[in-house]
Amino acid sequence: MPLRSELSFTDSLTSEQRQIFYARHRFLAILMILIVLLFPFAGLYVIGLFGAVLGVLLSVAGYYLTPYVWLTVGR
Repeated sequence: MPLRSELSFTDSLTSEQRQIFYARHRFLAILMILIVLLFPFAGLYVIGLFGAVLGVLLSVAGYYLTPYVWLTVGR
């Protein structure tokens, strides 16, 4: 299934659409892997336990929202 350029927000949250997006955008996939792994440690170092939790939440939100934001801004 091709990735649609006019992707709705709810459609962008599906696993299939994310897989297609990250398969086509390898650089963003590698960047998101680094962000997901490093944000919790950066938050832990800067703020402590609350920062680690915040880092996990931000990295997961970024992973899910990046395809929608990238396609919306790129239009």
